[in-house]
Amino acid sequence: MGREQMRSRARRLISVANELLAMAHELELKEGDPQSDREPIAIPKDSHVWAEVARSAYRDRRRRSDIFADATLFGEPAWDIMLDLFIAAKERKRLPVTSACIGAAVPATTALRWLTVLEDKGLIVREADSTDARRVFVRLSSDGYEKMVAYFSNVAGDMQSDEDIVQRSLKIAQ
Repeated sequence: MGREQMRSRARRLISVANELLAMAHELELKEGDPQSDREPIAIPKDSHVWAEVARSAYRDRRRRSDIFADATLFGEPAWDIMLDLFIAAKERKRLPVTSACIGAAVPATTALRWLTVLEDKGLIVREADSTDARRVFVRLSSDGYEKMVAYFSNVAGDMQSDEDIVQRSLKIAQ
């Protein structure tokens, strides 16, 4: 089996896994309230679009720091790390700890401390490099990935709501 075939199968498996997570979540909701006549709660859907939304959010954070000429003014290294890892996951790339630290835009010791916090919260996982004992990779845990998908799904819902408001306002103004 060639490398491209393996990648294709891995992408399909990830897609199936996301669908299974959504179905399990839906069943869990129904189990909690079996007699409910309410509409099922919208389950966050994974999308290839979220990678670009995450990139945009990351660029906006860097732009804001540049404009205000003070990177520490709006410091949020945990979020920067989560964005960076989410983008890496969507691109199916492995991110070394050193790259995650650089992406956090804070001193390395601060970034390492935040990596430990995120790991303790179960949002990220560290993995030793099997070919180089000096290098460690970091990635989102399944829970961390799921929460990032939920966040971006929620943001997309707000954007659609905002668009509806703008459309209604334009109709009223006419």
